[in-house]
Amino acid sequence: MKRDAKIVGIGGGTGLSTILEGLKHRTDYLTAIVTVTDDGGSSGRLRKDLNILPPGDIRNCIVSLAESNSLISELFRYRFSGKSDLSGHSFGNLYIAAMTAITGSFAKGISETSRVLAIKGKVLPSTLENVVLGARFKDGKTILGQTKIIAYPSPIEEIFLVPGNPLAHKGVLKACREADLIILGPGSLFSSIIPNLLVKGVADAIIKSKAKKIYICNIMTQPGETDDFTVSGHLLAVEKYLGGHIDHLIINNGEISKDLIKKHIEKNSFIVTDDSRGSITGVEIIRADIASNKDYARHDPEKISKVMFESFL
Repeated sequence: MKRDAKIVGIGGGTGLSTILEGLKHRTDYLTAIVTVTDDGGSSGRLRKDLNILPPGDIRNCIVSLAESNSLISELFRYRFSGKSDLSGHSFGNLYIAAMTAITGSFAKGISETSRVLAIKGKVLPSTLENVVLGARFKDGKTILGQTKIIAYPSPIEEIFLVPGNPLAHKGVLKACREADLIILGPGSLFSSIIPNLLVKGVADAIIKSKAKKIYICNIMTQPGETDDFTVSGHLLAVEKYLGGHIDHLIINNGEISKDLIKKHIEKNSFIVTDDSRGSITGVEIIRADIASNKDYARHDPEKISKVMFESFL
């Protein structure tokens, strides 16, 4: 096992945190580069009330890199219920917000939170600028705000950040340049993965890096974001904003239980059709059983990490 392999994961909260959970056991050099465009739920409320960057996706990644099954990890996942002002807030989000206030910066707040949880690796926001996600739709409409974008019933034509071309956070470009593997996905295509590529210098650093560039395709479509997207549709969108080609594409070929498929269909989410045969060239395609058939049709952390190390390291 190559414990010295430098791996960079790029994305948002749920998808990226899943692969981090598996990879942290296999390398001592793991960096998560996380989007900061979320404006919904607890993160959105804290962003509005405290004028800080959204902590939710950052928190998910920090918890995934912490010691498995530790009580403090459970504490950071805890979400308040009831009818108080705390209802809906994650303890971890509040902790990062408090640490930001104490240290005087969001970056230091993340760093100190990571130290307290003794995480295996680093979690970096892609930018420290207060960016808003924007989208132009195929019907001509332009909308600002991640939550509103996902809710709008029209296919996305293009996404952008406001302000445009924000500066990358310290360490982000260096991590991409020095990586052995750069992994994009799984995760929300337009709201978790691609926004990172719109930060100044990130896409260029990835393209110029000698690292193997890997895209892990989603198993299910995401309502309001990737309706009717096939495997090739996902890949083409990533490559469009990356400004270059992905080296390796990983596709799940494991079976999804009928009960889970039904559960997803009820939420207008469907299995991503694998149309890669004959439609994708110049990319090494790896098909493997990487699905978790637990609560949702998602990627399995251990299966993903095994494929990574057996295929690329």
